[in-house]
Amino acid sequence: MNRAAATGSLALALASALTLTACGGSGGADVAADAKQTLTVWAMGTEGEKLGDLAEEYEKKNSNITVKVTPIGWDVAHQKLVAAAAAGKLPDVVQMGGSYLGEFADMGVLEPVDTKTFKENNFFPAAWQQATYDGTTYGVPWYVDTRVLFYRTDLADKADIKKAPATMAELQAAAAAYQKKAGAKWGLSIQPRGLDTVQSFYQFLYSAGGAILDDDGKAVVNSDAAVKALENYGSYFSKGISDKGVQPGYDVTKDFNTGDVAMFFGGPWMTGLLDENYPDLKGKWAVAPVPADKTSGSMAGGSSLAISADSDHKAAAKEFVASLTDTAGQTDWFDRTNDLPANTAAWDSGELATDPTLQIWRKQMESAQSTPSQPKLTEITSKVDTAIESVTQGKSSAKDALDKAQSEIESLVQ
Repeated sequence: MNRAAATGSLALALASALTLTACGGSGGADVAADAKQTLTVWAMGTEGEKLGDLAEEYEKKNSNITVKVTPIGWDVAHQKLVAAAAAGKLPDVVQMGGSYLGEFADMGVLEPVDTKTFKENNFFPAAWQQATYDGTTYGVPWYVDTRVLFYRTDLADKADIKKAPATMAELQAAAAAYQKKAGAKWGLSIQPRGLDTVQSFYQFLYSAGGAILDDDGKAVVNSDAAVKALENYGSYFSKGISDKGVQPGYDVTKDFNTGDVAMFFGGPWMTGLLDENYPDLKGKWAVAPVPADKTSGSMAGGSSLAISADSDHKAAAKEFVASLTDTAGQTDWFDRTNDLPANTAAWDSGELATDPTLQIWRKQMESAQSTPSQPKLTEITSKVDTAIESVTQGKSSAKDALDKAQSEIESLVQ
């Protein structure tokens, strides 16, 4: 997902209301799945815009069901979700970004997933973990997102780079060669500051064997591995290989097209952007797995589908979610959106199984990692954003920055 800025103050202001209106559900009788009824669904971004067409087809096959889809922009999603939860008016089915789920599960407004219907081993491990909070799963993985390395193959020839960098050491060497030999202004574009800088840093952090929180939810962001990763990340800016003046919202594809940027880490939607906006660039770029340090590690993103604890339509909602997350539904959704399926069986046939580039995404997703769900996850990652910025702007050492973040995060974890 493209996570919007957290509106934590609003969540805190409404916390007391939630304890009165949302915890534990309404307790009302659930309408049978085959009864005539209307399902309300909120979905964000592109998914919200495209889900309406699929809902119409679902209605044709299920004449007793009307599906009312409300598209919501990611920039206002958190605020709307908090307000609806406080009022006990969440929709029957709601898209949950990975950074949101722990917060809303902790509020008591999400229905636990029926794990007899939705089985953990049908989904990528990181996607299932992202939908789980405090040992209970509250969302069914809908689509996944990870990062891989995009690089200019034509400029690699000029830079005398024979293959995609496979290690972190090779990555920096390649970035420098792109500058010195192929005329790139920046060898590698990585985010220096601002909201969600951590998403750019994850590839370095996970590859080095580091994490923000361990599996038990304990803060470990100042581990030796994490410090090493941030030192490596910061070196790109201190050596002038990456641009420390990049602003949040920067569109790297424009400079990738001109050759001013030779490499960047990007998500699956970047492929479509490059193909649609820069067709003349086709054949001049490729993707590769994240270069390895201890391992080739990348972030796991995406969204799950959750059912409101207050819904009176849980049975029908479960059937609708099942239609979106089973093998056929996932394959169909990929064809409509190019969202990567969370259900691993969808990767075993068709284009997903035969396209070599898509197989790179699958391989990366199999080893992708996510930070354990926490109610204050957006606040936790913002502390890491700040630490990264202090290093990339030359204001702090990696160890000092992460020691400070560690202290702050320890007071936020539950």
